[in-house]
Amino acid sequence: MSFASRKSLTTVALVSIATALAACSTSQPAPKSFDQAAVQPYRLDSGDRLRITVFEQPGLSNTYTVDQAGYIAFPLIGQVAARGETLPALEGAIATRLKQGYLREPDVTIEVDRYRPVFVMGEVGRPGQYSYVPGMTAQNAIAIAGGFTPRGNQRDVDVTRKINGRVFTGRTEVSSPVLAGDTIHVRERLF
Repeated sequence: MSFASRKSLTTVALVSIATALAACSTSQPAPKSFDQAAVQPYRLDSGDRLRITVFEQPGLSNTYTVDQAGYIAFPLIGQVAARGETLPALEGAIATRLKQGYLREPDVTIEVDRYRPVFVMGEVGRPGQYSYVPGMTAQNAIAIAGGFTPRGNQRDVDVTRKINGRVFTGRTEVSSPVLAGDTIHVRERLF
């Protein structure tokens, strides 16, 4: 085989390897909005369970779950939109509606009783749905899911997150914070 043939064969092999590697890395680095979302006030969404207290109104104080449509069913006032709202904004919305013919000066406080879960997929011991805890990192979630498999990429992960109603996927470090509702995908390492 001549030198030119070997050089051509080597070039074809390198191009094939580069193409294969490019196909393995389908996600891009996380957009800046990922970091910004982690420091913003918590936004409610489907699956969050809330402890709502109306001062001196035990019949109204209870736990309520944000349904699939993004609403909570509250006594007296009916459906209240919760998806995308912060806790103070939802407190104000409920108080305003209770003032309209039901209570004089309602004092409403809301706490998150249970956050919506995070999902961990890919090269982990037990892929699945896990409870979110404020301050959780991707590495914490992976540890809860049984840790990395021997083939798991331990440097970075792909995270899918809903930000302002839009879904984004980006590659982040395992030490990056995750938010309630995130999906974490651990890729297989190449070598």
